[in-house]
Amino acid sequence: MATATLATTALSARALARYVRVSPQKARLVIDLIRGRRVGEALQILRFTRKRVARDIEKVLRSALANAERKAEEAGAALDVDQLYVAECYVNEGPRWKRIRPAPMGRAYRYQRRTSHILVAVAEQERAAQQRAAAAAAEAEAMKGVAGAVKKVRKRMAEQQRKRTAPARKKTKKKK
Repeated sequence: MATATLATTALSARALARYVRVSPQKARLVIDLIRGRRVGEALQILRFTRKRVARDIEKVLRSALANAERKAEEAGAALDVDQLYVAECYVNEGPRWKRIRPAPMGRAYRYQRRTSHILVAVAEQERAAQQRAAAAAAEAEAMKGVAGAVKKVRKRMAEQQRKRTAPARKKTKKKK
């Protein structure tokens, strides 16, 4: 019973890139473009977005995709990558690097270089999870039937083998 409930839950995975050297405000502009989209569509959007941070977000998305594939492989489930979508994505502010720039008359101006933590989570759509669970159950049932059929065939072959060897053991009458 427990395995049936585990099989119907939708697969999800996440990836996190920390201390990315880009302003969170700039990263949020790109992350908002892919929120809620299918993974394939999100990758295409990121590939053709003319922002420097798009490369970093694409790497995180690909990492989340690989994590989902590995999680499905460990669970022994077949995962359809086309059924994955970007379930959650956001950018948090990382630590700021304090820097000093020379200013006129021997003074110095402080400025901050901002960093970001980028999180992307992908999940399988609920309908796809139910279809995957149904396919796995059908395959298990089919394998159960195949295993029974194989046993029957082996038993029949063994009986036929015994019948073939049985006539060779017949006693023949000795002539005097």
